[in-house]
Amino acid sequence: MSAGQLNVLLVDDESGTLRLLSQWLEGAGFSVTTASDGCQAAVAIEAACPHILLADWMMPGMDGMDLCRWLRRQETPHYVYTILFSGRSGDDDMVRGLEAGADDFLKKPVVHGELLARLQAATRVLDWEQRLRELAAADVLTGLANQRTLYECMEREWGRAKRHHYPLSCVMLDIDFFKRVNDTLGHAAGDTVIRRVATMLRENCRTSDVVSRYGGEEFCVLLPETDERNAVLWADRVRRALAATKIPVGGKEISVTASFGVAQRLDDTQSPETLVDLADQALLVAKRSGRDRVVGFQSIGQSSQLQSAAEGAAALFNHLPARTVMTTIVASLQQDEPVGRAANHFLRFRFSSAPVVDERGKLVGMLSEKDVMAIMLMPNWWSHKIKDVMKTNVVYYEEDTPALSIFEFLCRVSMRSVVIVNDGRPTGILSRGSLLRWFTNSQRNETFAGGEEPSSARGAELAPRLSAIGPRESLLLTARALSTEAAALELRLRSDDDDLVPCLVGGASRMQELVNDLLANSRYANVHDEWSGDEPNASFAGAHDMQTQRGLVGLVGNLHQVGSLDA
Repeated sequence: MSAGQLNVLLVDDESGTLRLLSQWLEGAGFSVTTASDGCQAAVAIEAACPHILLADWMMPGMDGMDLCRWLRRQETPHYVYTILFSGRSGDDDMVRGLEAGADDFLKKPVVHGELLARLQAATRVLDWEQRLRELAAADVLTGLANQRTLYECMEREWGRAKRHHYPLSCVMLDIDFFKRVNDTLGHAAGDTVIRRVATMLRENCRTSDVVSRYGGEEFCVLLPETDERNAVLWADRVRRALAATKIPVGGKEISVTASFGVAQRLDDTQSPETLVDLADQALLVAKRSGRDRVVGFQSIGQSSQLQSAAEGAAALFNHLPARTVMTTIVASLQQDEPVGRAANHFLRFRFSSAPVVDERGKLVGMLSEKDVMAIMLMPNWWSHKIKDVMKTNVVYYEEDTPALSIFEFLCRVSMRSVVIVNDGRPTGILSRGSLLRWFTNSQRNETFAGGEEPSSARGAELAPRLSAIGPRESLLLTARALSTEAAALELRLRSDDDDLVPCLVGGASRMQELVNDLLANSRYANVHDEWSGDEPNASFAGAHDMQTQRGLVGLVGNLHQVGSLDA
């Protein structure tokens, strides 16, 4: 640091000394502010903290010693190097001054050369202090603010936004498939990619914005005086610029994309940490819905707080694939179909939403009744293409994804369901209801097998006690209900109603739920009172489970064809 970058606060009750020392300091290039006593100096420090404090020991009111003690109790933005000058030169006086917080001493009368030499020493100390502060505040690889500095800046901006009612937004972004870069090109290439992303973020931000490396390949950007809508626009502009950038790595050029989550501070947002968490939830949705996109938190609704799953529930879902728990999709919508057909689809099948696919059957979006209602007052609304109305931020998982992962996701966000896909084609929906049904049936199975509730359900009564009813009796009740439903469907099919699709879909859906109940309890079909503890006929139960599921898939496929012909 040069003398021109340093501010010196000169404090003395003698006006002649103030004028003389000010001339010397200004002649050496320092910026000088003066005060006539300790109290006036304290006010000046609070208004604009200096780098160097040069104060007389003996002053009326607050003297130099008291000023030093007061200064060391303050939270200053940087270290203030303090020099006391006095006619005292005893060892005891120096010890007292050092204990009070002074860094150096000058003996009166002050000598010009000695004063400048002491200030040069102070400059070296402050220079190293600044370097250490920058190292502690910055990420080593990128030079961006680190996580600790981010939260320090966020606390300051949080208070300013709260006082003046300014908007404040947070953007979390994660480089897509970054592990592939490290695995295929090496960690040095990964570091190059991270530095390039950091440079792009820095180039696209204002001086008032705070850009930080949050950890690994994840970054966080704080946008003061920016609402979520404009923050989403900014993030999408950066996303497109990053996707179009060629990054030279090892003699060739590669491209990377990133997923972005955006959240705005609202009146009920409790803390800076909460704001970052909301943006992180939006980022999670962006990653799960296909990556290389921007998702605003308000577009997915307010999330509920994630609750830790009980050990028993986690054990149930941990190694269970999504395909086992999902509800099979009856029919998907084509993106080029008119919205009017989608409206009829919702009315006929009594669905509130449906996945949208392209001509290859690949998932491209999601359409809901709410999306249709949003354009119903427009002229010729029924002729609009579904692809112009649908939402493209669809959260989907592969069929072999552990159900526990989806369970934890649905606990974190306000979304009620996700789409299950196989090679990009939607095959099912996994909702909170699907998980609840499977969980309840599993609890019931444990009750049947052990004669008492599982330990995870004790006290909380997560599942009803069914020990009074044997497994065979329960299966008989379910089978009787299934038979009744099939008979009712037969009567409806024999009626003169020309449109059979609604009764087919409704009846088949109700029977499917009953068959699911049978499947959930099928492993205990041969359990008797003298049950020994070994699982009976496990292979038969598994085969029966698979055959029945295949039959259901075939039934649903036939219904889909009927619906397509009818449309």
